[in-house]
Amino acid sequence: MADTYKFFRLTSQGRSLWATRSKAPLPLQYRRILGLVDYAGHVEVIHSELARYPRKVVDEWLSEFEAKGLIEAIAGQEVKLSEIARKVEPPPIPPEDLPFFGQDVSFADISLSRLGVYVAQDRLGNRQSATKRPSETSTLVVEDDPDQRALAVVRLSAAGYAVAVVNGVQALYRMLEQCTPDAIFLDVNLSDGSGFHVLATLRLHPSFTHVPIIMLTARADAEDIERGMAFGADAYVTKPYGPNTLDYVLRYVLKQEVEYPAVIEYS
Repeated sequence: MADTYKFFRLTSQGRSLWATRSKAPLPLQYRRILGLVDYAGHVEVIHSELARYPRKVVDEWLSEFEAKGLIEAIAGQEVKLSEIARKVEPPPIPPEDLPFFGQDVSFADISLSRLGVYVAQDRLGNRQSATKRPSETSTLVVEDDPDQRALAVVRLSAAGYAVAVVNGVQALYRMLEQCTPDAIFLDVNLSDGSGFHVLATLRLHPSFTHVPIIMLTARADAEDIERGMAFGADAYVTKPYGPNTLDYVLRYVLKQEVEYPAVIEYS
């Protein structure tokens, strides 16, 4: 998928200030915005990473930075998913700003924590509640293990969602050239690539910055969870998971009403 979006870039003054950030104290929000502009530049990525703040507020910050001569708008650029995918892993997030990307990673609440679900609360900040019924909500499962793929389809279909599946990275990119699902469930260990790299790639494309992406994986180490959140996951679900877990976490991410079970069963 190729689209044209408004971009910002650092001016020489902004880059100088950013380069000497360790010597010249800056408000943390200034540092983060400069880092985001240097990291990606297009407006939708910036809005996505600052999702806890109202869109109007972020636009005002960008206008302030532009007025101060720290950033400048440039002509719209075509963004191709295939070109982003060729970026080396990991993407160039400034090390000192990494804690910002997913700093609100947490158990959503006690009920979800029992399910092994972690949620990036900052990404849900100003998201509007989804109004589609499950039957109108298109989900995409990216999983190369046939049993796990079938299980996810069974669980999501039982909850009433429309489900499509792909078995790897290249199949995913081909599908996304044609359509954008309402939510993506993404495994980490894929036969033809890393789910973390896919996640980072999608978050660098304006068409997919706001699409709910839920990591669905057996990798449950804290480092992996933090990495997934840092690269833009809305939630992280560890395997094995219960019969209704995918429905619960998707409703939570879509900001819809969730009812939790009293007893957790794992399959």
